[in-house]
Amino acid sequence: MRKVEKYHAIKVDTEKCMGCTHCMKACPTEAIRIKGGVAAINANRCVDCGNCLRACPVNAFYVNHDTLEQLNNFKYRVALFPSVMIGQFPDIYSEGMIYEALMKLGFTHIFEVEQPISLLIDSITENVNSAKNKPAISSFCPAIVRLIQSRYPSLVDNIVPVKAPHDLAACYALDILSKKGAARDEIGIFYVSPCSAKMAAVKNPVGEAESIVDGLINMTDLYNLIMGVISKEEKQDTSSLRKNLTHDGIVWSLPRGEARHFKRKSMAVDGIHNVVKILERMENGEVPELDFLELKSCHQGCSGGILLTGNRFLTVERLQKRSKRYAIASQNEVSDFICRGIKDKLRAAPIQPNYVFALDTDRVKALEKLQKVDRILCQLPGIDCGSCGAPNCHALAEDMVQGDAKMTDCIFLQNRYLNENKITVAKATRNLEKAWGKKRFDADCNKKGGRNEGF
Repeated sequence: MRKVEKYHAIKVDTEKCMGCTHCMKACPTEAIRIKGGVAAINANRCVDCGNCLRACPVNAFYVNHDTLEQLNNFKYRVALFPSVMIGQFPDIYSEGMIYEALMKLGFTHIFEVEQPISLLIDSITENVNSAKNKPAISSFCPAIVRLIQSRYPSLVDNIVPVKAPHDLAACYALDILSKKGAARDEIGIFYVSPCSAKMAAVKNPVGEAESIVDGLINMTDLYNLIMGVISKEEKQDTSSLRKNLTHDGIVWSLPRGEARHFKRKSMAVDGIHNVVKILERMENGEVPELDFLELKSCHQGCSGGILLTGNRFLTVERLQKRSKRYAIASQNEVSDFICRGIKDKLRAAPIQPNYVFALDTDRVKALEKLQKVDRILCQLPGIDCGSCGAPNCHALAEDMVQGDAKMTDCIFLQNRYLNENKITVAKATRNLEKAWGKKRFDADCNKKGGRNEGF
C-alpha cells in the first residue's frame, strides 16, 4: 500500500451536515470551522480521533474504508483484528464461532493482532529503559501520536519508537505464509479497524515509509456481516490460530494494558480531552517522575473506539473475562524463527514534529502575529459562543491574523459596528450567511435544533 500524504479517514457528508457546532466544540485540535452552514475540517490539524463523528447528532461524519470485494484479488486472504472485536459479541458466541464466520466471509487466515505480544513488550521495555527523555510515551494510539506531533511538538522525543500491534501481526502473518511458499503478491493483508485513527495510521503511517497492510475494513460493518453468517455451534477446531495469544495481548488495548508492565513508575490516561490536560502539565514540568505514560484517545481504550458496535463497558468486562483463560505473555514460548523474523522490524523511524499550530515559519513574524492576536482578543467578548463559526474567541483571533476571518465575523462586534453605523444591515447579514449559509435564519418549524437535533 503506497503512502498517501495527509490522508484522513474521516470525511463530512455536506448533504447531512446542518452546521450545529457539536463537532467543532468536541474537536481537541480546533480543526473544524463552520463555513457556508457545514463543517469544514482543517486537514493539517486533524488527528482522526473521531470525536467529531461521535458528537455529530445527524451522522454527517463517516469514514472511508475498503470492502470485502477486494478479497477476490488475493489467493491468501488474511484478517487482522484486535481482540476488542471479540469483546463486542455476546457470550453465547465463542471465539471459534467468530473465527469460523470470518472464514465463511472469505478469509483464509486469521490473526488477532496482539499475538505474539511478548515481542512488543520486550521491545517497548528496552526502549523505555534506554530512553533519555522521561516519561516515555506509548506510541500505541495513532491519534495521540499525531496530537503530540502537532500540538505538543516538544514532546515527540518522548514517544517510544515502536510500531503498532497491527504491524507486528502483519509481519507475523507474512513470515508464516512465506515459509509455506506464498508469494507476497498473492497475500492480501486486511486490517479490521476499531477507529478512524488506526485507519489513517495504515494509509499514512507515522515512523515508517509505508504500511504492509493492503486493505482496511470497518469493524462495525464486519461485525454486522459476521452476525449474518455465524453458526450457533463450533464445527471445527480453530484453537491453533490463537496459540500465541496471551492474557496480556487480550487486555493490551484497554486502560493500563501497557502501563501495568511498568508497575508504579507508570500512568495510564484515556479520553483525548484528559490526555490534553496531562500533556499540558507535562510540558509545564508538572507531571510526577514516571518511566512510562500510556495515553489512549478513546475512553476505556480501544473498547470505546468509534467503529465498535458494543457498549464499551461490556466489551471491557468480556475481554477481562476472556483473558483469564490464557497464560500471561512471559509464559508463552514464541518460536525462534518468529523472533528472528519480526523483532528487528518493530522499531519505527524517529517521529518528527509537525508545527501546524505555528502562526508563521519565521519566528519574528510569528511573534508579531502572536502580539496581534493578543490585541484582537482585547476586542472580542471572550464568550466562546461559536457563533462566528470558530470554536472559541482565541481561534477566531488566530483566523483573523492568518487572513481567514474578519472582525465582523464576531456577532457581538458586528452589533457594535451596526450601532456605530460602521456597517450596513445588508453587510451584517452577508457576514452571517458566510458562516451559516443562506436562509439559515428564516423561520422554519421543521428546522432541527436543540432537542430535535437527532438525539
